Amino acid sequence: MSDLPKLVILDRDGVINQDSDAYIKSADEWIPIPGSLEAIARLNHAGIAVTVATNQSGIGRGMFSVEDLNEMHAKFQRALGRVGGHIDGIFFCPHAPDAGCDCRKPKPGLLRAISVRFGLPLARVPVIGDSKRDIDAAIAAHAVPMLVRTGKGTRTFEKHPELHTLPWFDDLAAAVDYILEGGKRA
Repeated sequence: MSDLPKLVILDRDGVINQDSDAYIKSADEWIPIPGSLEAIARLNHAGIAVTVATNQSGIGRGMFSVEDLNEMHAKFQRALGRVGGHIDGIFFCPHAPDAGCDCRKPKPGLLRAISVRFGLPLARVPVIGDSKRDIDAAIAAHAVPMLVRTGKGTRTFEKHPELHTLPWFDDLAAAVDYILEGGKRA
């Protein structure tokens, strides 16, 4: 167990819940990917803190409000609680892409904020995402990038052959299996 990370950072849309090119704008649209909530609970039960780092530019674009986002996250936490899990922190960037902030992935600001909050260097921390910007943020923050094929993951994997050397998985449940098995494929 000592080789397990103390923290795992997850992207939200496309990793935990279904994604949409039209954005997830309400709690009704927030639908978990099968097995994702149980995977998070397994990390919790192994003593690993789990956080979310998510771009939510729909706020900056005026498509939904922070209150709407809070309702989505409340639904997420309730659903996760029903399977015995929890999230230790949700970090989000509300800015539109042209805002020039440091928190919007692919910049590492959100990941660095998580590192500070948890008092942990990110060198052994898996960051699981479905897009190149998730991977780029993980690399910039000196974390361990992992790619899932859910959400935009298959498209990302096909479009960026340079990512083929990274650990990649069919979904969050498979990535969690890998983490809990000490980085070994079953």
